[in-house]
Amino acid sequence: MKGLKGKNALITGATSGIGQVIAIRLAQEGCNIAINYRRNIEDAENTEDMAMEKACGDISSCGVKSLPVKGDVSKEEDIINMVNTVVQEFGSLDILINNAGIQKECASHELKAEDFDSVLGVNLRGAFLCARETIKHLLSQNRSGVIINISSVHEIIPRPFYLSYSISKGGMENMTKTLALEYANKGIRVNGVAPGATITPINEEWVNDPEKKAVVESHIPMSRAGTSEEMAAAVAFLASDEAAYITGQTLFVDGGLTLYADFREAWSA
Repeated sequence: MKGLKGKNALITGATSGIGQVIAIRLAQEGCNIAINYRRNIEDAENTEDMAMEKACGDISSCGVKSLPVKGDVSKEEDIINMVNTVVQEFGSLDILINNAGIQKECASHELKAEDFDSVLGVNLRGAFLCARETIKHLLSQNRSGVIINISSVHEIIPRPFYLSYSISKGGMENMTKTLALEYANKGIRVNGVAPGATITPINEEWVNDPEKKAVVESHIPMSRAGTSEEMAAAVAFLASDEAAYITGQTLFVDGGLTLYADFREAWSA
């Protein structure tokens, strides 16, 4: 992708699933990658090893740098320290990928306030704070930059039993548009990628169960779940100069799920 080589990227929640594959893909594109982890540095180092192998192969030095960086995105102080560390180590921060996210399954009338707050604290408040600190840095250096928010089809599709998650992703959609509008004239582009059903470790319950997987895929017009690599490809595109005239948009990578698959048959006038 044009314009990614040599850029510095921070990926939150980069130790597994979509976040991990995004980090690997950006390294392959020549980005220096800061790999956010919350607890175990070994998890970040695992992502680092895979990314360097994909980016450099047998070359001992290919010019791509990697940096494990600890931080809990639900904590403002951690986020400030995380962004400052990346800037100190890399010299600048060009690309932020707001990927970290959690979900809690619960009937809405039984949802505890603290569980509601914890989901929004990571998925929405944390994403905002990461964006805020990145924007502060970009403005201070008079640099252009890119922020990509990893959302979900559930920013527009209601998801019973996952109220806090759906609300957080709906808020992320508006945050993406608002920040994009506010900072477009500063050369800062803000977009979202909204995955549909994706084969990741967090979804292994249905991914590894043929019956459950068939039920999930029956709702997808393309009749299959997506891969983390397909999500990462969309992120790489939006982060690159190929997407230089795109801001304030959410790209749904969902096999057509948001086309309301149940209306494939003309059952209603």
